[in-house]
Amino acid sequence: MGEHKRKKKRRKIRYKKVEIKLSSRQVRSLENYCKARKITPNKLIRKVLKPYLHAYVQGIPEGNYATPNQLNLFKEGDEKD
Repeated sequence: MGEHKRKKKRRKIRYKKVEIKLSSRQVRSLENYCKARKITPNKLIRKVLKPYLHAYVQGIPEGNYATPNQLNLFKEGDEKD
């Protein structure tokens, strides 16, 4: 009657530190933007990077490493004389 299910332990998330360098003007701009939007700089940066952080977890998709213009540079038979 008194069966209690134990919650599964949550896997501990390991974080890595990433550093970027910004000029003093860029830092001031970032701080002002964050203050106006009532968000921390860390949350803002993560929000902006989110599409890139989730899209490439499994690896780089085929064909996403070069732009179409770069591919046209090396096509054979496209020479105009």
